[in-house]
Amino acid sequence: MSKAPNILLVMADQHRADVMGCAGDPSALTPNLDRLAAEGVRFSRVSCQGPLCMPARASFVTERYVRDHGVYTNWAEVHPDSPTYLKALREAGYHTVQIGKAHLYRDEDVNARHVDELASRLKALGFAEVHESGDKFCLELPNAYTDTLEARGLLEAYRQHIADRSYQGENENGLNPTKRFPMWDSTPMPVPLDAYFDAWQGARAVEWIERYDRDEPFFAFVGFPGPHDPWDAPKEAVDRYAGVEMSRPRSTRRPDLDDAGTYAGLLRAFQYVSDSETMTDDAILGMRRAYSANVSVIDDAVGRMIDTLDAKGELANTWIIYTSDHGEMAGDHGLMSKCVMYEGAVRVPLIVRPPTGRDPLVVDALVEHIDVPATVREVAGAPAIPHGDGRSLLGYVNDGTPESRDVSVSENWGFAAFQTDRYKLVVDEDALAPCQLFDLQADPTEDNNRVRDPECAPVVEQMMETLVRPFFTQPPARPQPSIFTGAPAS
Repeated sequence: MSKAPNILLVMADQHRADVMGCAGDPSALTPNLDRLAAEGVRFSRVSCQGPLCMPARASFVTERYVRDHGVYTNWAEVHPDSPTYLKALREAGYHTVQIGKAHLYRDEDVNARHVDELASRLKALGFAEVHESGDKFCLELPNAYTDTLEARGLLEAYRQHIADRSYQGENENGLNPTKRFPMWDSTPMPVPLDAYFDAWQGARAVEWIERYDRDEPFFAFVGFPGPHDPWDAPKEAVDRYAGVEMSRPRSTRRPDLDDAGTYAGLLRAFQYVSDSETMTDDAILGMRRAYSANVSVIDDAVGRMIDTLDAKGELANTWIIYTSDHGEMAGDHGLMSKCVMYEGAVRVPLIVRPPTGRDPLVVDALVEHIDVPATVREVAGAPAIPHGDGRSLLGYVNDGTPESRDVSVSENWGFAAFQTDRYKLVVDEDALAPCQLFDLQADPTEDNNRVRDPECAPVVEQMMETLVRPFFTQPPARPQPSIFTGAPAS
């Protein structure tokens, strides 16, 4: 009897879908991701279920919408008793391991001396083995990465660099933080490349693959903290982009706030970055250069993981999946970060390479991020998740008959985007009020909000009647009220 296939799932943090060579960005140096795409399937229209870390990751692990699990901001966390795809994999006989950034629980105000003491939280969600290292802002709670920096005499330089770029305070809505340095700052992290968080994280994943000798097939979740801000790839990584003409924002047109209803509040909270004279075209290009350099660091790590699997004779028996939790605006519409419903923030990369590879294929059909864990379960022969909404993508990968989607849904801060093949409608979830409508065929850069255009009124009403109202027949489950819609928690 042949051994069941291993599954390696790599999740970056804040990697937008178009910053890869295989996705059409000639300035992105991503030979290893390009190789995966050349030997697998790249899905070009994948929407995360929430363009913010914890909502997106909560949906991913539970295969449920933000509406259902209630983690609509980074203030909440998945209940440990929740059904997850990880628990299903355990039932199917897989050894599940978490390596790197998970961001599935709040680590503020915890009674712990080291992140290793919190492993039980991830084991409760279905990981049998945990090697968590947190994110870039690991200033207070020690972890394996800060242990390494301390041993090399680099910890204080790292902490100061991050502290200078951390939030120094927030205004009344909690979403317009001030920083000592602007968000588009691209000062390199003052550590050697091999000590940079993502390079270190990749090396740790390679070591785990090298050492793995159990009889069970493995499911390895490797979480990278980058290319999340700050945009601080070390000079050695940025120098690879010397002379490269960087891609520019898809559109610099600012969002129209007049016709956006309550959603204008969320847009305004993130548009603060366009109000400074220091956010010049050169500053944006510098940010995008550092951002791409960080993606390349992760790409290098992916290449080393592929090589290690090959050296062990396991590449031909391992599925490799690359994705991210959400995207990054990177100057589109004068915005940075995520949380808004524009494509830069909502759309994520997804590449699926089966064992031994296949002819390259690009799928332009609508896909939801919760379809990825559903695909993992089908690969593993694992049972379904109670109340899960994910749909396996193996029909695309195996040239079979996929279960396609007519709409994808993404939610954040009390707003939701419903995207069909042609249109995207953004609504206030509590008032069920339309806020934005984009014709993505005529306006792929989402410049023209047509939600108040009389010609589009039939489109808005049809989407409200057939998609939005049925979806919210079940009200959103939120532990806190939406600070923008003003509605009480349900």
